[in-house]
Amino acid sequence: MSFASFGEFLAMGNHGLYVWSAYAISLAVLGLNVALPIMARRRYLQDEARRLRREESK
Repeated sequence: MSFASFGEFLAMGNHGLYVWSAYAISLAVLGLNVALPIMARRRYLQDEARRLRREESK
């Protein structure tokens, strides 16, 4: 597949909106699959630290 210009590459033969939105959605899902477990782990560790501090102060 070759394109005469960068604009034609972005247009993808008048299918650019579909192609680039599919790429964007895929990257968003992949990003969420990485970010959500990291955030959940951080939240879990913070909750456990709070719980341990509460138990130590009793």
